[in-house]
Formats: sequence, structure tokens, C-alpha cells
Amino acid sequence: MQSKSIVHPFCALVALLPFAACALTAQTATVWLTTPDRSSLVAQQPDTLHFSATIGKNDSPTIAVDDAKKFQSIDGFGFALTGGSAQLLMHMSAPARASLLKQLFSTDGDGIGVSYLRVSIGSSDMNAHVYSYDDMAAGETDPTLAKFSLAPDQVDVIPAMQEILAINPHIKILGSPWSAPAWMKSNDNAKGGTLKPEYYKAYAKYFVKYVEGMKAAGITIDAITAQNEPLNPKNTPSMAMFAKQEDNFIKDALGPAFHKAGIRTKILIYDHNPDVTSYALSILRDPDARKYVDGSAWHLYGGGIAALTAVHDAFPNKNIYFTEQSITGRHHDRGIDISEPVSDVVIGATRNWSKNVLLWNLAADPEDGPHTNDGGCTSCSGAITLDGDAATLNVAYYVIAQVSKFVLPGSVRVGSNDVEQLANVAFRTPDGKMVLVVSNTGNFPTTFNVSYRGKTTTATLPEGDVATYVW
Repeated sequence: MQSKSIVHPFCALVALLPFAACALTAQTATVWLTTPDRSSLVAQQPDTLHFSATIGKNDSPTIAVDDAKKFQSIDGFGFALTGGSAQLLMHMSAPARASLLKQLFSTDGDGIGVSYLRVSIGSSDMNAHVYSYDDMAAGETDPTLAKFSLAPDQVDVIPAMQEILAINPHIKILGSPWSAPAWMKSNDNAKGGTLKPEYYKAYAKYFVKYVEGMKAAGITIDAITAQNEPLNPKNTPSMAMFAKQEDNFIKDALGPAFHKAGIRTKILIYDHNPDVTSYALSILRDPDARKYVDGSAWHLYGGGIAALTAVHDAFPNKNIYFTEQSITGRHHDRGIDISEPVSDVVIGATRNWSKNVLLWNLAADPEDGPHTNDGGCTSCSGAITLDGDAATLNVAYYVIAQVSKFVLPGSVRVGSNDVEQLANVAFRTPDGKMVLVVSNTGNFPTTFNVSYRGKTTTATLPEGDVATYVW
């Protein structure tokens, strides 16, 4: 149970302002813990931590939380709802699916409050088969998009999203294409190739029709990326789109098409690893493209997460998003490795300006499917393994739950210092709570202090544990 603090009358007035400086002074903090041996899984601990102004000096390291230092606002945390994930969900019985979706997307009771999803525009490699919304026979084209249809998504993706939105109508949705329709591409194939320049405007219209079609189905697409992993032509489907090509596509076709159609969906660039920051930076340096771009999107299969800060610092008025990382640990009796993915991905991305964190992907079957042939991911276990109505929660589920349950959309990252082997990040929520996520990446238990507004408490976190402190 969380304590109540006495509020000065002036504070009661300024509390009406967002993130007013006269917030409640910390008294006690609740602790939510996940342990590698699974004895505690995002579980509230019976003991609370008590902040005091009289704790003496000690030799323990201190995490100093400073909500006077404000960084980026948070849009949400979640997963990719791949076509395969949606297929598995819709093959569950209605009662089992309703229970699982409530657990994922509700903030009530045991719900973990997933607040952001990524869907594929057309199929991804985690679909049972390859499709676009305008597939043509070999040698045929459809430059007016007369044959465009969202029918493939109406089987599983759209019904799943509609049920999710009934639970959380405010969830943000990112759409990413793995490929343009094959007839638009240099190799007339779903795998590899590049977008032909003569089809830039047709492909921009394809995005417009997608956003408008999803809107008609009650699904608002908050943002899109121009191409998933544009430097990776090896998946099925996939498409190479080099920086100059994406720059030209956005400034000459996609941006103007969205503007003409009155579409407010954000355009994000790159959507790949931070080992090639020059890709995003080159587009942001072009004022004709930059004016249409909200920010850049990132994965972490190569390069270092700190590169996101370098991109932010070069263009601080453009947002940073973390849109994909596969965490493939399965449920097993030996336990789960949670400290490193929380440290590297959740803490790493948000400490480096990301407004969200999305993992790949929400659900897979016991054989890590469904996936496409000859280029689909054969080792991408889901955050949840679905076998009919049986749902097994894997490490990626707990990685997100450790933050999504507490850091709601509209929260703001605030200051906290780096402490060796105690990776951490702090937030202030819209209702004035402080949330501190700490991951012990060392191989021994560590006792440490948490200081906030002149008061301090002391905690001990065993090796490999992750804790979320809320006050």
C-alpha cells in the first residue's frame, strides 16, 4: 500500500499544473520485483521502503533521482503485433483470448498496461504467408491502385486490433512495411530489390490508402516508418531502401501525399540499427525531407544504444523511437535472464531519449511460428508462447511488464545518475508518482541508496534481479 503525504495548500493549487514543481514529498516506496529464478515475477513485495531525512552517510552507492531535470515524454511500451501473433490470438477461444488481452492491455488488477503496438503494413516475415495489399500476377502492374485491399488484414490483424482497442482505446500504433508490392520493385519479388523511382508516388498513395483504410476500421495509425530495416534485404519479405532513396521518397512523394490527404500520422525514418547513424542524419540534414519527419526509429541488432543520443543531440527537435528488439528467452524451469535485456533495451533506450520501447514480437507458437519460408525468422520466440488456448509467458513479457505497468503514456523521464552494475532510469507519471527501474547486472547482491528531494532510503537488490520502485 502506498502512503499519503501531507500537501501544503500552495502545492494543492499548483498540482493542477502538469508536473508542478511542488510534488508530493516521498515517504514510502512500493517495490515490484522480478527474479531470475521466477520466485517473483513483477510481484509487489510485502515490505515498503521508507524515505528519511536522517539516514546517515554510508559506503553504499546512491541513485539520486532529480525530477527537476526533465527529458523526453513517454508514448508507451509494448510489442509487435505481427500477423502471426494476430493469427494465433484469433485462433484462441473467445473467453481465453479476452482474458489474455485484458492481462496485456488493461491497467486494472493484474494487467500490465501495454500501451504501444507495432503492426506490419502488409506481411512481415512473422506471417504464415507473404502478401501486400495490391498483389498482381507476374508482369502486371496497378499504378492507380485500383486493386488495393486490406482484405488480408481483415482475417486476423484488424479483428485483433479492434478487440485490443476496446480494452485500451488510447493505445498508440506504429505501422511498418517489410516490402512494397512486388510489381513496384526492381526485381519484381517480395524479397530484396528496391523501389522503382517511377512508383514513388504510387507507393505514397499506398500508404495513404492504408492509413485511411485502417481508420475506417476504427484503427488510428499514430506513426509509420518508410521501410523496416532498409539495409537488410534478406528477410521474406524485405526491400532495400538506401538513405538517398528514402530521402527522395519522403520529400517528393510520401510527405506531400500525407499533407494533401490531411493525414497527421507521423513519418519516422530509418527503422534499423544504430551502427549506421549516418542514414538518419543524412535525411534530417535535408530540410525538404526533414519538414515531414517526426523523428527516427531504431533497433539494436548492431551498434550501441548511446548512438541514439548522438542523433538526438544533432537534431534535438526530432524524436527518437525504439521500434524493435527480439528477446528470445523462453519460459523454463532454470529461470529467466531479465537483468540484461531490461538494462540494455528498456533502460538503455529510454536513457537515450527514446519515447517508446517495442519488442519483437508479441506471440509465437511452440515452434516459433508462424513465419514465412526462405527468409522468415525461425528462432523468434514470442513474448508469449501460444498453443491453442494455453499461454506461456516468456522473458520478453516480463521485460516490458516491469515498466509498462507503472510508466503510463505521458510520463516524463527525469534525472538519475549512472551507477556501476545498477542500471537505472526514472520517470514521473502524469499523476505525480515517481517510478525508478533498477537492474542489477552484477554477479553479487548490491545494497544502494535512493535519494529524492533531500530524503533517502536504502535497498538491496540481489544479482540478476530487476526492481521497480514507486512512490
